[in-house]
Amino acid sequence: MSGTVTVVGLGPGSDELIVPAVISALNQATDIIGYFRYIERLQNLQNQTLHASDNRQEIERAELALSLASEGKTVVVVSSGDPGVFAMASAVFEALEKNTGYKKNTKIIILPGITAILAASARLGAPIGHDFCVINLSDNLKSRNIVEKRVTAAAQGDFVIAFYNPRSKAREKQLERTFLILKKYCEPSRLVIFADAISTKNEKVIITTLEKADTNLASMKTLVIVGSSSTKEIIGTSYVYTPRYAIEEKN
Repeated sequence: MSGTVTVVGLGPGSDELIVPAVISALNQATDIIGYFRYIERLQNLQNQTLHASDNRQEIERAELALSLASEGKTVVVVSSGDPGVFAMASAVFEALEKNTGYKKNTKIIILPGITAILAASARLGAPIGHDFCVINLSDNLKSRNIVEKRVTAAAQGDFVIAFYNPRSKAREKQLERTFLILKKYCEPSRLVIFADAISTKNEKVIITTLEKADTNLASMKTLVIVGSSSTKEIIGTSYVYTPRYAIEEKN
């Protein structure tokens, strides 16, 4: 009898933001698979077998999950945030597509979680109150050329843009190059938000402008939000919001 693979997200950092359905799935699992830092977050587990691995072993984790499920195990694969947003859900389906033996007999369940853009938006007020997009600045799985094309399109479309994985030791200049593109299409006063370690005890939020933004403030734990032309900060408060309406520019 085939088991199940449930892919879950542990939210942005706070245990309070792990949704109840995910907690239930973890408690019912026979095996839990994930990046070791996410496995370390899990508490009050009882008899589950834990399979921790390093950061860039997504496909290996997915293949292990499918293999264990084929043995009748109840497997949970953990991600941070939401499993479908730059996380393990895609990796599981990539592995499923390549392994024909698992396709008919493996039940896969994806449980939604709270991703960083939602947590940061709630913390700030409503910066994604109108059209927005999300771009992963990591070029591990796509070229810089593709990254820059997407940043350009988002800026030209006047979206609120949320940038995941904005800066790391291996990509110290990625966010800097991104801001240079934005400055071609956006006014210097465009709001920029650095939401670092959102929802954790180390949370730090900085609201600045594109002209003044310091890319050194960002790390892999930072979500960077660049507002649209209508995004505004309410003076005298820490709230940022984007109005529900959009005004079309006249040529």
